[in-house]
Amino acid sequence: MEGIFVPIGFFLALFAILYVYWTTRTKERLALVEKGMDAGIFKGACSQLALVKWGIFLVAIGMGVVAGFGLSTVINEVVAFFTAILICGGVGLIVAYTVTNKLMEKE
Repeated sequence: MEGIFVPIGFFLALFAILYVYWTTRTKERLALVEKGMDAGIFKGACSQLALVKWGIFLVAIGMGVVAGFGLSTVINEVVAFFTAILICGGVGLIVAYTVTNKLMEKE
């Protein structure tokens, strides 16, 4: 019986976070419309750059999993996976930053 409280609490916390996010976003957009501004500023041309950033980041995370698997034979498995994923993810974000900056300079 006690084991059910953790998943219920997790989903309630997740619902609360999403509810606050969506209601705040709606209030911000309504305030922009009331002031006569366009609420379309939330949909910018940066969505393609965000996709590039996420793509590079997720590929780097995948390479971190592979590197962690390779390192797991040398050091502790948990340490190998976490360090490889974090290092490769960080490098992926740095690469994504440089790539997106160069793409923005072209525009």
